[in-house]
Parts: sequence; C-alpha cells; structure tokens
Amino acid sequence: MKHVMTAAALIAASLTSLPSQAADVGVSISVGQPGFYGQIDIGGYPPPQVVYPQPVIIQPVPVGLPPLYLRVPPGHMQHWSRYCREYHACGRRVFFVRDDWYNRVYVPHYQQRHFPHHDGYEHRDHHEEHRDEHRDYPRDR
Repeated sequence: MKHVMTAAALIAASLTSLPSQAADVGVSISVGQPGFYGQIDIGGYPPPQVVYPQPVIIQPVPVGLPPLYLRVPPGHMQHWSRYCREYHACGRRVFFVRDDWYNRVYVPHYQQRHFPHHDGYEHRDHHEEHRDEHRDYPRDR
C-alpha cells in the first residue's frame, strides 16, 4: 500500500509541474516569412525553382489532384516517406521548392501582395529613435 501511495504522489506531482515546463513562448511563423516550412501557393507567382525536376510520390496519387509545392527542411526532404504525413502529402505529387527561390522571390512577392503598405519597419522601437536623436547634445547640469 505504501508503494501505491508513493507512486500516486509522484504522478500527481509530475502532472502539476507540466504546465510550467510546457510554457507557450508565443512564437508564430506563417507563410511568406523566412522561417516558414509547409505548403506554399504558387498561383500568381513566378514559376518556382524546384529541387528535383520530377515530383516526389510516396503513395498512389488520385487522378486530377494538382501537385503540392512545399518548402521543407533538408532532413524532411531526404527522408520524405517518414515525414510526408506531417504535411498531409503522402498521396500527392510533391515538388520541393528551393530555399533560395523561396527567400529571394516568394517571400518579397508574398509580402508585397498581402501587405502592400507595409514599410518593413514593424519592429522598430520609436522610443529608441528619439533617444538616439539626443545622444550628441550636452547634458544640462
């Protein structure tokens, strides 16, 4: 009985500490940002540069489904049969887009299309700008 109570206490203690260990850090990366991995929409964009000229196919593909264009980490691409489920792409024809094309062509085009009035300085701290303006002035004593 003593062992059962000890085990129950340990389980309860470990369960109460889980929320503090698995804190939400608030990081979110979406399509059109440099660190994004997943499916990208090619419609209306310049033709993508792909890693392989032929699509990668893991399972039989239903007739009429268009191919998917994905940006994935190199390890996922090399072991695609292991990772295709994470992208819901095992039964699809998949083209892997090149990272340099995604960053150089797709990201700027996506941001211009979806955020036309965005000036690229969303993270600028205006308080810091004003502080820097007065850096060279002598202090009042």
